Amino acid sequence: MAGAKRTESPSEIDPDVKTEAGKSFEHIWLNTAVPDRTMGSFESDAGQRLSLSPVMSPVSAPSRYTEEYSMDSTNAQVHVEFYVNENKFKERLKLFFIKNQRSSLRIRLFNLSLKLLTCLLYIIRVSLDDPTTLTCASKSCANYTSNLSADPTQINWELIFWVNRRVPVWAIQVTVALISFMQAMLLVYLSYKGNIWEQIFQISFIIEMINTVPFIITIFWPPLRNIFVPVFLNCWLAKSALENMINDLHRAIQRTHSAMFNQVLVLICTLLCLVFTGACGIQHLERAGKSLTLFDALYFCIVTFSTVGYGDVTPKIWPSQLLVVIMICVALVVLPLQFEELAYLWMERQKSGGNYSRHRAQTEKHVVLCVTSLKIDLLMDFLNEFYAHPRLQDYYVVILCPTEMDIQVRRILQIPLWSQRVIYLQGSALKDQDLMRAKMDDAEACFILSSRNEVDRTAADHQTILRAWAVKDFAPNCPLYVQILKPENKFHVKFADHVVCEEEFKYAMLALNCVCPATSTLVTLLVHTSRGQEGQMSPEQWQRIYGRCSGNEVYHIRMMDSKFFGEYDGKSFTYASFHAHKKYGVCLIGTKREDNKSILLNPGPRHIMSATDTCYYINITKEENSAFIFKQEEKHSKGMSATSVYDAPSRLPVQSIIASMGTVAIDLQNPEPPVDRTKLVLPTENGAGSRRPSIAPVLEIADSSAILPCDLLSDPSEDETNQSDEDGAPALEFVKGYPPNSPYIGSSPTLCHLLQQKAPFCCLRLDKGCRHNSFEDAKAYGFKNKLIIVSAETAGNGLYNFIVPLRAYYRPRKELNPIVLLLDNPPDNHFLEAICCFPMVYYMAGTIDNLDNLLQSGIIYADNLVVVDKESTMSAEEDYMADAKTIVNVQTMFRLFPSLSIITELTHPSNMRFMQFRAKDCYSLALSKLEKIERDKGSNLAFMFRLPFAAGRVFSISMLDTLLYQSFVKDYMILITRLLLGLDTTPGSGYLCAMKVTEEDLWIRTYGRLFQKLCSSSAEIPIGIYRTESHMFPTSESQVSVDDCEDTRDRGESWKEKTAHRNSTGSDQSEHPLLRKKSMQWARRLSRRNTKPPSRAERINQQRLNMYCRSERQELSELVKNRMKHLGLPTVGYDEMNDHQNTLSYVLINPPPDTVLELNDVVYIIRSDPLALSVIMSFAITFYPLFMRKKNMDFHSQKRLSFIL
Repeated sequence: MAGAKRTESPSEIDPDVKTEAGKSFEHIWLNTAVPDRTMGSFESDAGQRLSLSPVMSPVSAPSRYTEEYSMDSTNAQVHVEFYVNENKFKERLKLFFIKNQRSSLRIRLFNLSLKLLTCLLYIIRVSLDDPTTLTCASKSCANYTSNLSADPTQINWELIFWVNRRVPVWAIQVTVALISFMQAMLLVYLSYKGNIWEQIFQISFIIEMINTVPFIITIFWPPLRNIFVPVFLNCWLAKSALENMINDLHRAIQRTHSAMFNQVLVLICTLLCLVFTGACGIQHLERAGKSLTLFDALYFCIVTFSTVGYGDVTPKIWPSQLLVVIMICVALVVLPLQFEELAYLWMERQKSGGNYSRHRAQTEKHVVLCVTSLKIDLLMDFLNEFYAHPRLQDYYVVILCPTEMDIQVRRILQIPLWSQRVIYLQGSALKDQDLMRAKMDDAEACFILSSRNEVDRTAADHQTILRAWAVKDFAPNCPLYVQILKPENKFHVKFADHVVCEEEFKYAMLALNCVCPATSTLVTLLVHTSRGQEGQMSPEQWQRIYGRCSGNEVYHIRMMDSKFFGEYDGKSFTYASFHAHKKYGVCLIGTKREDNKSILLNPGPRHIMSATDTCYYINITKEENSAFIFKQEEKHSKGMSATSVYDAPSRLPVQSIIASMGTVAIDLQNPEPPVDRTKLVLPTENGAGSRRPSIAPVLEIADSSAILPCDLLSDPSEDETNQSDEDGAPALEFVKGYPPNSPYIGSSPTLCHLLQQKAPFCCLRLDKGCRHNSFEDAKAYGFKNKLIIVSAETAGNGLYNFIVPLRAYYRPRKELNPIVLLLDNPPDNHFLEAICCFPMVYYMAGTIDNLDNLLQSGIIYADNLVVVDKESTMSAEEDYMADAKTIVNVQTMFRLFPSLSIITELTHPSNMRFMQFRAKDCYSLALSKLEKIERDKGSNLAFMFRLPFAAGRVFSISMLDTLLYQSFVKDYMILITRLLLGLDTTPGSGYLCAMKVTEEDLWIRTYGRLFQKLCSSSAEIPIGIYRTESHMFPTSESQVSVDDCEDTRDRGESWKEKTAHRNSTGSDQSEHPLLRKKSMQWARRLSRRNTKPPSRAERINQQRLNMYCRSERQELSELVKNRMKHLGLPTVGYDEMNDHQNTLSYVLINPPPDTVLELNDVVYIIRSDPLALSVIMSFAITFYPLFMRKKNMDFHSQKRLSFIL
């Protein structure tokens, strides 16, 4: 049919050839692609049949030619008619009465009305019935009714077969019967399929005949007009018509109610029909005995079916008693089946979750969470973080998951706190029906999370991509928040509003942990919602200040609406940041222009604040939740210099007091210093004099000569010198540029330190020499800086994001650390092509559970070892066992190399308590108790007091799930985090780095003075402190019991003397020995162990244990040295490794200005972009006088000047 063959033209045909009719043909073209449809089809295409007929095609106006058709002819011209079977009369009726949804719905509604009308007529007839005037086949039946009162058990059969029917009632019933009879006959005719008996013996047809045929007979035989007809049986036909009408309604409007709704409707109709049938039947049969009213019969049926059985109304004659028995038997068969079906549907509904109603979706706000499998940790993290924001308290969370609800999840969702706000739907995001159940088109947002516990993470990403596509196709206007595991799959969901790539953030964070300690803890605390109330009841000083500072988060506000920053309009960014921190205790870290979508972190002193700018700051709470209380300023002498603002930490003009429910900035002048604060000895010049070094003020408009350029902009020859060691290692020539090869699509270009020429692939192998060099271990290379070793299973594309932040252009060349990739599986050439342009990046095949591999990779020369979670171990038969191998291997390395900083990634955050595990350590037990207490209080950061997490030595990517959740309220959080981690580089935006406080810096004394120093000298913004303190742990071995903590009390005085010199450096830690003593008492109280004074035998056992520990340490040392000698490695580096286990470290985010600096504090700073600073240096010098006259400019001149700068 697709292509018709061209026939011969009329001129080529022999004119003598004629048809039987004596007419010649004419060959014509037949377009078979457009069939001639002669009759429409009422929306159905059932029953197609082809009809072939000759076609007469006009050639000229008066004449017509036809072509003879033969079955053997290949040139036959056929006219095809489709759907000809629908042209038949029966098919037309079938389409109208059965197949067409709308017309069938109308007919069934009419049929339902007729059945209900007959039941109503029966009730009217019973109400008007009077047995005393009964006429039985043209004669009176009064003589039978006169003796009813004498014997109630006597049956008057005439009253059963005859009733008193009024003429109007009879006329209406006859009319209804005729219509119903014709309709029944028509449906039998249309439904006939060759077996007439199948149609006749249907229960509905039999009931229809019983209720219609007698009335039709009475038309022709009037004496039978009063014969009894059980019209009340039409209630069952009405029930069937209602069910069919509901089905047709669903088909017509293309919407379906739940199966539960249909089953409940069927059950209610069945109960009504049973009660109505029983009441009408008993009432009629009791007419032959003691007459009952219809209401009494209804009362009797309800009492009987409800199994109450009062006995006040009972049937008296055996026909009615037999009917009761029959009705009870029918109810015992029908109702249990209905209830069983209802219970089954209810159980299925509980599993699938039902529907989220359209009315609720249109009147209330909700978000949808799409996951592959829902675990209890994922659910609680989402709910706690989502509902931590006050404006989200009225939102509903609809969970769409293809798996059945877990028992633990079901138990959580039954808690009243969540049962009223969380709705679980079992379904797939790929089905429009399930998306309709979740009302995705009305949702405020859709969160699509990947299953990170899958062995095949690529397959998990593919499922996430399909879900994102399905949601975008179904609800284009619904905001999408997508989580992707692998970076190469990110570009598939770039249409989403917010995307978090797990491996990108993970590797970038682990890389920054090596140069900025505890960056993972810093970012995790920033993206979690907290009020800073954790640990405030602890006697430990570090826990109180650490918990208070952990409540700081990133917020934003428009500058013209801000009390914090509104007064700095027209001032430099650095000036606004310093004075806002000085006055209110908030840390301004970034800004965004009104006409620019890019967020700039610390744009530097050249950035002039405008009233329309959006300010991004770190604080305990947002400004809208803050109250401002100011004390009247005291008058100062006019000769007071501006540089004496921070004469002492106790002389701050403004202190930020952070309340538990918000930020209250109180302007207090000259507060009294604490009496127990120790005075610091300030450095003097040439050992004499007591004049304190001054700090330059932060200028409103930066002076180009006042800002010292960054070291990165100095002469590059300084960094390029001495690149070769004394042994004659070849010098490495570095250049700055963009990596030529990206391993995946969508990676952000970053200016990096690169090799002038790509290194050959053979030179990237650390443990094997090649024709270019003969080095076979890390020692032979003679690296100047400590190594960074990364242990991973495979060289995935995400590992590229570990290298880029460590080779960024703003890292000084002389501080670049060599990177060694310790891979279980050798990398492919595609990955080697991407990393061969970076300097000092090597790889070797090996695992962390092999000591020889660790020694060959140069672990004794390494400063950091990063252990990445392996994909093959992320799933385990038992939950939380996926980290077992990683934890044991790290614990082994912790014992073998105690001074090595090991940064470990875990699958489950709850397993971090096993890192650096000390069994029966009373201090660890106390921290465990504290974690449980904080969890019971509802804290989202209960694990924050674990020492490995506080020190930044353990990290779980699931902690960053809150970053995606927070982006629903703070749409800028993902971008700010990417800028902090170096994943994105925006021109003019700063970057995160760190500086260490040395003895030469202690004269600054406080964090507030350090803030001023950095802002005035190098335009850097500090955001926090990483502090390390010496800590005397009660025990370091697992054999010591909790009772041994009492020994600390005996050694308290000697320990105070040993630590007195360190405590003299800070006033906050002057009572450190006392706090340690209190902490041990706190640990003993929480451990709930009865302690006794140690006896002489116990002290001897303790000494033996210490000797055993020393011997064990020596045994481990000998093991490592023997393996090094076997591999031909020198043991000098291992001898220099010291045990630094008796320290604790923690992060202080945006501490108060009066926080005293301590030796070896690491300060997190956001350094301005050195490239942007050098480019605009000359422009700033040129336009500096214009800024001084800016107040006298008109509005347009100010705009032009701002655009130029």
